[in-house]
Amino acid sequence: MKKLILTSALLFFTISIYAQTQLKNFDQLMNALKAGKDVRAVIHYGKCELYSEGVKEDKSPDAIGGMKFDTYEYFDSSVFKGKIPSFVTTSQTVLINHPKYGYVFNYVKIKIRIDGSVEISARYLKQKKFSSRYKVVMDETFKGKINDGSNDGAIFFYSN
Repeated sequence: MKKLILTSALLFFTISIYAQTQLKNFDQLMNALKAGKDVRAVIHYGKCELYSEGVKEDKSPDAIGGMKFDTYEYFDSSVFKGKIPSFVTTSQTVLINHPKYGYVFNYVKIKIRIDGSVEISARYLKQKKFSSRYKVVMDETFKGKINDGSNDGAIFFYSN
């Protein structure tokens, strides 16, 4: 009986450590980041507005992506003398093998504004031959909202 109680307590403790909490607004996101918690984004691109090369497209791809907030920066509106609302931003670059472009660097930047709007910039960068420079072979911007559990927002944030 003691083993059963001990095992149950250990299992409950382990599950509670790894339990995920959905962050449903900008304040919850910032509180998690300020507390040093791990934060991840899950993006449902098909529910976002897509801008390709600066032109709004009729439809977004039915794709889902995720990204950890390894590094981020927060800018209060006072930094811009109140002309730009407060926001937090994070970015990441990873090497991928794309079926059309071959090996490219996939650069993704997420910008979350205090009003809950989110902008995701995605670019594929291909290194020019015999050069240290890169050519942008794909440039897309997705616009959406934080999912608050009751809206149809396309961007979900989670912390442990």
